[in-house]
Amino acid sequence: MQTKKLHIWDLSYQEAIALQKCLSKEVQLVQLQGKPKAVAGIDCAFSKDKQRIIAAAVILSKPDTQKGLWEPIEPSDFEVVEKATAIQKVTFPYIPGLLSFREAPACLAAVEKLKIEPDVFIIDGQGIAHPRRFGLAAHLGLFFDKPTIGCAKSRLTGTFEEPPPEKGKYTLLLDEPTQETIGAVVRTRSNVEPVFVSVGNKCTLKDAVEITLTYTTKYRLPEPTRLAHQVVTKAKSTA
Repeated sequence: MQTKKLHIWDLSYQEAIALQKCLSKEVQLVQLQGKPKAVAGIDCAFSKDKQRIIAAAVILSKPDTQKGLWEPIEPSDFEVVEKATAIQKVTFPYIPGLLSFREAPACLAAVEKLKIEPDVFIIDGQGIAHPRRFGLAAHLGLFFDKPTIGCAKSRLTGTFEEPPPEKGKYTLLLDEPTQETIGAVVRTRSNVEPVFVSVGNKCTLKDAVEITLTYTTKYRLPEPTRLAHQVVTKAKSTA
């Protein structure tokens, strides 16, 4: 799959901050057209020596069944249609709020190996639920020029009320000073810690929540990123 060439990666701290502020204005919050047929999950992790980053992309298809949104589904309801991995040297220092400059190059390298072009990407990370509205999912979303969703395991910024304990329930994640909606706190499994969902690019928050729930089985994480995490973990053990 081809990706756009947005910028170079050899940037200073000040240049990276300025670039985030500029590119965040390019993120599109628009309604998704039609149901996605192929959804890719992306996850990444650092090698044991912390000198390299391993990224994986896994594409799933979901058969058109009679099951409604949020109805119980099994991992076997999905078909893995393609996987790709990439390992790259870490070139950007650890700076909170700028993690995408460490992680995105390896994620892009993995996606560029894909022969199938997904309809939607789910990223293990933040979308616009970020101090400068430009987390990893938003950053990658501009490179992909595709609908992209951030589904993070923890909150980076914002305030929220705890959602009800049942699967499918969610509350809004709000920017603290402005009360702007920047994401949703979604219960993907009953009585289990929620995930933090936000728009990456080319979808609405409603789209992002519905796709996250539709692609979640009996686990906390949506199946695309859960499987991508498994691929990363296996690759990490030999890296």
